[in-house]
Amino acid sequence: MLEQLKNLKSYEVFKYFKEMNEIPRGSGNEKAISDWLVDFAKKHGLDYTQDEALNVIIRKPGTKGYENSPTVVLQGHMDMVCEKNTDTVHDFEKDPIKFIVEGDTLRADGTTLGADNGIALAFGLAILASNDVDHAPLELLATTDEEAGMGGAQSLDPKNISGRILINIDSEEEGILLVSCAGGVRQVISLPVVKEAACSECERKVVKIRGLKGGHSGMEINKERGNSNKLMGRFLEDLRKTVNFKLASIDGGAKMNAIPRESDAVVLVKPNDVAALEAKVKEWNEVFKVELNAQDPDVTLTVENFDGKVEEVFTAETTEKIINIIMLIPNGIQTMSMAIKGLVESSNNLGVIITEDNCVKFENCVRSSVRTLKEQINAVGTIISKMTGAEVEFISDYPAWQYRPDSKLRDTFVSVFEKTFGNKPEISAIHAGLECGLFGGKFGSDMDMISFGPNIYDVHTPDEHISIESTDRMYQYLVEVLKDLK
Repeated sequence: MLEQLKNLKSYEVFKYFKEMNEIPRGSGNEKAISDWLVDFAKKHGLDYTQDEALNVIIRKPGTKGYENSPTVVLQGHMDMVCEKNTDTVHDFEKDPIKFIVEGDTLRADGTTLGADNGIALAFGLAILASNDVDHAPLELLATTDEEAGMGGAQSLDPKNISGRILINIDSEEEGILLVSCAGGVRQVISLPVVKEAACSECERKVVKIRGLKGGHSGMEINKERGNSNKLMGRFLEDLRKTVNFKLASIDGGAKMNAIPRESDAVVLVKPNDVAALEAKVKEWNEVFKVELNAQDPDVTLTVENFDGKVEEVFTAETTEKIINIIMLIPNGIQTMSMAIKGLVESSNNLGVIITEDNCVKFENCVRSSVRTLKEQINAVGTIISKMTGAEVEFISDYPAWQYRPDSKLRDTFVSVFEKTFGNKPEISAIHAGLECGLFGGKFGSDMDMISFGPNIYDVHTPDEHISIESTDRMYQYLVEVLKDLK
């Protein structure tokens, strides 16, 4: 599969990336990949630390002439978002990610690729294994649980890291150097539910939303893509005005930090209301197609028979609360930065709705580069919970990464970029959360940080793919940067 890439200077990067993707590494399932990284260190005779959170730090001395240079930290996370198309047969707990090379594109087969952020570790491993790259003493910091709340970075003991120059390789646009990012928190609203017996004469139907693009809730939030959970809430809100239905369950989205692409609502209606339900579905299907014509032209709202067993449904009061919560939760861009043109300042993503035995959970990804605006969105979630009798909790709160006016690392990245490519890179901030925010809190102003990476597209979706040529260029760029950090 990778034979056609053998002439690239970054071939070892792709080799290690493929080896990583043979190992399931969804968030919360990182033991095997963490142990694999330890085995890599042992195989190459390198010092390492594996902590209780399964973070791995691999250390390599500086090459000749660089022995006494300041230590450089290469950083990325080992976990990945596990998303797949509905018709794709894949078990993220067991199956390897399949690689497909098409011209300049490397993608998976109906699943996320895991370039976010396996490509960072592949860069680092290729350099650690190399004998012809000049570099200062290195520490490869591979963290866990980044996609589910940055648990690995939260747990990192600063004593295990000696370097104060950190290169985060978790960006997704070549030529853009990131120097600031948003903070975030996972907001979970749990609504206790009351149920009643399902009517025996009612017909069981499932309303489905499909065809949305989804995407990264930070990187793609400015593209105004449809959120299947919010769309389903709007449909149900209108449906209850004309059809006396009973809601049995509602489920949508897979990850709180991915814009949800699909949503299912199981409803029960009396036989004489089936036609009205179908008419309302047809009406809203057209509404969604008009509203999302530019960004999600393939969206569909359909209804079909539900073959599963339904013994209980939510009471009318519980159903009203569920719909009200969906309608009231803020979603999408909340504020734009007035300091940095085009930068989303604050947002929320209603990423997951899941029906459990005794409650319905609404999982939100709150992001902001301004702490007080993040708190304001959280306050709205608290108010909604009080109004509906739900409970709210805030998990994995992480800070923003503040811009550093003076940065020798940034200066080096800029000068090497100009020498290598003949033009200036863009210095920018990102609305997505990077672990740099937490590292800033742990190491303070002593840690000089930057984030860069190759072109990666449609992350957190089954359409995720990476540019092979961009990866090759950015790897060679990193090699030249390390040569300059003497």
